[in-house]
Amino acid sequence: MSRIGRLPVAIPAGVEVSVAEGNVVTVKGPKGTLERALPTEMEIKVEDGHVVVARPNDLKKMKALHGLTRSLIHNMVVGVSEGYTKTLEVNGVGYRAAKQGKKLTLNLGYSHPVEMEDPEGIETKVDGNKIIVSGISKEKVGQFAAEIRDKRRPEPYKGKGIKYETEVIRRKVGKTGKK
Repeated sequence: MSRIGRLPVAIPAGVEVSVAEGNVVTVKGPKGTLERALPTEMEIKVEDGHVVVARPNDLKKMKALHGLTRSLIHNMVVGVSEGYTKTLEVNGVGYRAAKQGKKLTLNLGYSHPVEMEDPEGIETKVDGNKIIVSGISKEKVGQFAAEIRDKRRPEPYKGKGIKYETEVIRRKVGKTGKK
């Protein structure tokens, strides 16, 4: 049995979970509504404050889908009740981020400023050298944070670039001069 798949997903107060035809799960909460079509092979039931996922047989594919389906539902429930945030740090001389309306402007040492529009359901805030990406969908928050980081990845010699707050950059020793 899948260790993650067999765990029931607790539904907190103020969150509504409904399963429609074709395993379309809709989760409504104080922060918004998320909807997702999950694998039709899985059996999803909402019973007394919990969501339970069951699999039809023990084929390898079903075992994999079991844990995945449960995790996706759990992420949706956490998203609509608490939301997700990712924090990025901009390091480097002259590197900075600014926010104007829904537009994030990054000066990253290129000949031009890089402008990024907030996708729907995602909000970004700039606090000094930190960029905070927040939203209710874990997938979209992570994806947009990764796109921002890709504009200038941290380099190993000086540590310049955009990195996640928790990320550790493996530093390298630069070249040395001849004697």
